Amino acid sequence: MNAVLLDTGVIVASLDRSEKYHQPCIAALEETSFPLVTCEAVIAESCHLLRHLPGAAESVVANVAAGIFQIPFSLQNSASRVKITLQKYRDNDIDFADACLIHLATELQCAEILTLDRDFDHYRWGKNSAFRRLIPLR
Repeated sequence: MNAVLLDTGVIVASLDRSEKYHQPCIAALEETSFPLVTCEAVIAESCHLLRHLPGAAESVVANVAAGIFQIPFSLQNSASRVKITLQKYRDNDIDFADACLIHLATELQCAEILTLDRDFDHYRWGKNSAFRRLIPLR
């Protein structure tokens, strides 16, 4: 499956015009031709961070319902591997959503990620593969 992983910051910045990276996130989303793949943890974080913006959380959920944000991830089936990732990056203060995305990258053999999180420069998926962040940060 050719896909692009989608992280919380990009969802938030694309819906909140006051965010510093609003325009680069909109441009990156418009340029992406592959399916946008994420996990429920990213959706939950996004809805939480956008709770102050009327209608934004509903837009996030609507994108899931429309299949724009695809969620081919089941924690039930992946919990032991996500736990290993959390342990591996414990000293980096990894959060649960990032651990799920790392596991999802391994499952899908997908290096491309839409993220504003520089931690993905250090995280590795698979045996030792680097992520390719599609949004350059200044």
